[in-house]
Amino acid sequence: MIVAMQETATEEQIQQVVEHLIEMGFSVHRSTGARQTVVAAVGARVDFDIRNLEVLSGVEHVHRISAPYKLAGRSFRPAGTIVEFANGLKIGGEQVVVIAGPCSVESREQLFATAERVAKAGARALRGGAFKPRSSPYSFQGLGLEALKLLREAGDRFGLLVVSEVMEISQIAIMLPFVDIFQVGARNMQNFNLLRELGKVKKPVLLKRGIAATFEELLLSAEYIMAGGNYNVILCERGIRTFETYTRNTLDISAIPIIHKLSHLPMASDPSHGTGIRDKVAPMARASVAAGADVLLIEVHHDPDKALSDGAQSLYPDQFSELMDQLRIIAPAVGRTIA
Repeated sequence: MIVAMQETATEEQIQQVVEHLIEMGFSVHRSTGARQTVVAAVGARVDFDIRNLEVLSGVEHVHRISAPYKLAGRSFRPAGTIVEFANGLKIGGEQVVVIAGPCSVESREQLFATAERVAKAGARALRGGAFKPRSSPYSFQGLGLEALKLLREAGDRFGLLVVSEVMEISQIAIMLPFVDIFQVGARNMQNFNLLRELGKVKKPVLLKRGIAATFEELLLSAEYIMAGGNYNVILCERGIRTFETYTRNTLDISAIPIIHKLSHLPMASDPSHGTGIRDKVAPMARASVAAGADVLLIEVHHDPDKALSDGAQSLYPDQFSELMDQLRIIAPAVGRTIA
C-alpha cells in the first residue's frame, strides 16, 4: 500500500501516518522526494479500509499495490531513484555512467594498466572480480583479498569507484572497506539470504538478472534488498539464456525500457556478458544507451588474448576509447550525456 502525503504535510502529520500503519501491523518504508513524501506499507494484511488512512491529516491519496514488489515498484518513488556517491557521481539521472575493467583481477600490472586506460577514456568506475564464480572448478577463481586491495588502490589512484562481485555472506565484511558498489551476479540473483544481508549494508548494490529470470523475479530480488533498508539498488540486464547458441547469451535490450516503466530503480546493461563476443559488445552498448540504460558495464583488458577469464568478450583499450567517443554522440540524441 502507498500513502502519498500532501506537499504541505508537516513532519508531525507524516509521523502520525507512520505510527498508524505500524499499529495496523505493517512494515513501513518512507521515501522523501522533492515534491512530496511517500510512505509504503508492506505486509500480508488485507482486511483494512483505506478510507481510515485517507481521512488522516496531510494525506493526499492512498492506493493498494497489486504487484508483489512494493518498494521496487515505480509507485514507491515515481520520480526515479538516483544513487549518489561521495565523489558527486550520480546514477539514475541525466548522465549515463560507464563502468569498465577486466573480468577478474589477475595481477597488479594488468589491473593498473587497464584502469589507467579506461579512466583516461572516460569511465567513472572500475570493475574487477576478486572472487570469481566459474562454471568449472579448475578455472581461475580470483585473487580474493589481494585483488580487493589492488582494486581500491587503483580506484583511488585514477579517480574511479570500485565495483566487485560478492558471492556469499561471509565476503561482505571483507569487501566492505574496499568496494563502492557490491555486485550480485546472475547466479546469486535468487540467493535470498545474501540479498537480505546486503539490505543491511549502506552501500549500493548492482543486481544482475538471472539467466532465465523474469522481470518480476528480478524486481522481487531487489525487494529483498530494499526491505532491509538499502534502497540504493541498480538493476542490470546481462543477457538471458535462449535457444540461440551463436552468442554466449541473448542481451534483452527490451528489459531496459520495460524495467524503467515498472520500477524507479536505475537500469544497467552489460553487453560484454550479454554477447560474449568482442565485436558485438560495442553495437549492443550503443543500442543500450539508445534504449535508456543508466549504466554500462564493459569488460576491458590491456591484453585480452592473454586474459585468465573472458578474454573473448573483453575490449582492447583502444576499442573502448573509440566506443566512448561513439557514446558521446549517441547519448545527446536521447536526452542524455556521458558522465
